[in-house]
Amino acid sequence: MKRIKLSPSALACDFGNAATQIAASKEGGAEYLHLDVMDGIFVPNISFGQPVIKSLRKSSDLIFDVHLMITDPIRYIEDFAKAGSDIITIHSEATDDVEAALLKIRALGKKAGLSIKPKTDPKTIIPYLHLCDLVLVMTVEPGFGGQKFMADMLPKVSFLRDYAEANGLDYEISVDGGVAADNARMCVLAGANVLVAGSSVLGKEDIKHAAEELLAAARG
Repeated sequence: MKRIKLSPSALACDFGNAATQIAASKEGGAEYLHLDVMDGIFVPNISFGQPVIKSLRKSSDLIFDVHLMITDPIRYIEDFAKAGSDIITIHSEATDDVEAALLKIRALGKKAGLSIKPKTDPKTIIPYLHLCDLVLVMTVEPGFGGQKFMADMLPKVSFLRDYAEANGLDYEISVDGGVAADNARMCVLAGANVLVAGSSVLGKEDIKHAAEELLAAARG
């Protein structure tokens, strides 16, 4: 079993105080920082782009886990790599050439991630799993923070973990959407090891304690 990692979602930050809040999550045990990039086309919301990531990079040494919820992501992969991303995750539903996008991420020396929305069958991404360092299962419909966790997505996590074990693959499995202390263990038992948490960590008053609490719950 891979080590359980917490990836707080920057979308839940108060951006006027982001460096302090992100540092508090690291003190609480966070190893990644999840950065949701939304274009208002692939998902019905707009968030931030490369300049914000570049700015945050100066104040944090967490692993930047950049989630591109944008149409035709290959256009911007190089820009996000230069901005300071460590992991770049694209959506299988957002491009006609998943393989080309994943290969471009890897060619730039970054870890490649692939995400699926709630209505997407994980079997559709089997041809690309050998190119993935991380697979992200959305446990809410992407586009907005603070939504209710969809436990019926966890069989996808188990499918992806079983597939990795059966085929000698070594990708991490991340879950994103409504993750909190009361469902974190459920995610881990299904096979996830990266937990993306927004309002349940960076949305709390005591961020360090919230991060510690979620990780303790995940580890059982």
